[in-house]
Amino acid sequence: MNHTRREFLHALSAGAAVASLSRFGVSPSWAQSAPVDYKALVCIFLFGGNDGNNVVIGADTAGYAEYAAVRGVSSGINITQSELLQIQPKNSSRVFGLHPSLAKVHPLFASGQLAVLANVGPLNRPTSKAAYLAGTDNPYQLFSHADQQAQWQSTSSDEPSRTGWGGRLADAVKSMNGSAAMPVTTSIAGNVLFAQGSTTSALTVPSSGTFGLTDTGTSSAARARQQALAALLGEGRDHTLVMETADGLANAINLSTVVNPVISSNNATVQALFNTTGNSLALQLQQVAKLIAARDTFGVKRQVFFVSLGGFDTHTGQLNTQVNLLTQVGDAMKSFYDATAALGVADKVTSFTLSDFGRTFKPAAGGGSDHAWGNHHFIMGGAVKGGAMYGTFPSLALTGPDDVSSEGRWLPSTSVDQYAATLASWFGVTDAQLSTVLPNLAAFPTKNLGFL
Repeated sequence: MNHTRREFLHALSAGAAVASLSRFGVSPSWAQSAPVDYKALVCIFLFGGNDGNNVVIGADTAGYAEYAAVRGVSSGINITQSELLQIQPKNSSRVFGLHPSLAKVHPLFASGQLAVLANVGPLNRPTSKAAYLAGTDNPYQLFSHADQQAQWQSTSSDEPSRTGWGGRLADAVKSMNGSAAMPVTTSIAGNVLFAQGSTTSALTVPSSGTFGLTDTGTSSAARARQQALAALLGEGRDHTLVMETADGLANAINLSTVVNPVISSNNATVQALFNTTGNSLALQLQQVAKLIAARDTFGVKRQVFFVSLGGFDTHTGQLNTQVNLLTQVGDAMKSFYDATAALGVADKVTSFTLSDFGRTFKPAAGGGSDHAWGNHHFIMGGAVKGGAMYGTFPSLALTGPDDVSSEGRWLPSTSVDQYAATLASWFGVTDAQLSTVLPNLAAFPTKNLGFL
């Protein structure tokens, strides 16, 4: 398989996280005893700003009337009441409905493996509509794709950050993995802020094929190339930058010798559960499932994964776009849950969604919606206290108490910090470590939302 220079450099990002093994004559098999206390977090990022207003909708008479008063048939983005996949949160008297394209994952809500977190978004601290309108300590560059993607991935809402909260999680728990050379974090969606830690880096692998050194043949020419590369890696080691770059390449090669057979394997148990045709998210989650299946080989107790799907910037043509994208999301998430169940780790793997922001409740011209703020998200897994809605569902009134504009931009009732802290606590991060993983968490009185 041919690889781009960018893909190869992404693979090398794992180098900073592990010690070079080949220089010390250590076999890169890394086979250790099976982890007793295994847990994994899987971040599913929906790039572009998914419109949560059409993902979770009031389905009872009053709730749907509130929705249809603004998003009626003439709006071009209306979901009819009869299409909704009804859910009855066990902690609410209200009835809601999911977008009809989420049919595959919908049953997990009733069976208790799926929960909804309503109206969550970046906040510097608990705030009010009046404080927002006065410009008091608002998050930086609200409604901007790049800035909001960074804030969701870093939880830093007042200034840029060089680390993501997934990477800082890895910093906190890396000791749980002992001497395992496999990094805590793995991205199947390129080099992302979410996975960057202060003392750890992520392994980046493709959604198909292999990475790193693939020229491992036994011919004289292949051996000559390998020997030449080894000689190059041994040069200039009195210069720190050269030495660290060489070690990074050596580490990537070592990782590739173990990871490549896993991600390129035909794991019948896993692959039978995924339909990856036309579904890039399913392809990525299938790779995650393969890597989880090999956890004993890697000797890891904690893993964090990042996958993504783009195309959610629906200023126009939202109905058809969301049908396509949410079908991929629902199908891929259900397949992934089934894979974790088949592997016997459903209660040890928690998946969750993030996105740039929510979208305006008021429709935009051309059958779309514009950039907004608070949004609704899913948490999935056997450890999830599912069948419930967490957070506070907003009042769907334009210029109402939850709208910081006149277009339905919801002021979040829950912060990304609280969302992340709940996941981190389940993952094994101590209360003392939370202040490092989530520096802004102290601003919020509730640290754990209780969905795990």
